[in-house]
Amino acid sequence: MNTEIRKAEPQDSAGIATLLLLAMEEIVYEFLGEKDKQAAFDFMHRMVSTENNQYSYQNAYTLHVDGKMVAAVNLYDGALLEELRKPVAEYMQAHASVPFAPEDETQAGEHYIDSIGVHPEWQGKGMGGQLLRYLIAEYVEKQGLTLGLLVEKTNPAARRLYEKVGFRKTGEKVLAGKTMDHLQIRS
Repeated sequence: MNTEIRKAEPQDSAGIATLLLLAMEEIVYEFLGEKDKQAAFDFMHRMVSTENNQYSYQNAYTLHVDGKMVAAVNLYDGALLEELRKPVAEYMQAHASVPFAPEDETQAGEHYIDSIGVHPEWQGKGMGGQLLRYLIAEYVEKQGLTLGLLVEKTNPAARRLYEKVGFRKTGEKVLAGKTMDHLQIRS
């Protein structure tokens, strides 16, 4: 089995959108104000394929097994959240049935792992852990930066994975009306 992790490219956008929706479908429905799979994909694909927004391919890495994309992760500098969120807000104003006003899930001082999506056939096989260890090596070990993420209190499997690779709880944040644990790892 040949695995490769690489910075995402524009042609990866549809695959990334599909994978990230596995992790954040309910949040996207909240943003849109309706539970519509096609509208959710259209939103995510548009954002991933467009530059300079929080979900852009520019802020993603992909994991491939034998040439097939099986996982993707999206992350960005938390200090840029407001700037990166503007195109998302503009899209939502034009397409959503509810006002777009999400809470700030990150802040300056951390690179925020927004979403990790693993294809269902590859879940439980270490793909998420591989992506996390790669990001830790690239951002924490090589650059001395802090990585942060949110985990739902009702997702103990994800928490175990994050803690296994070194993340620790630093507080709580609210996103889409849910109180989540905020975890970080630093050098």
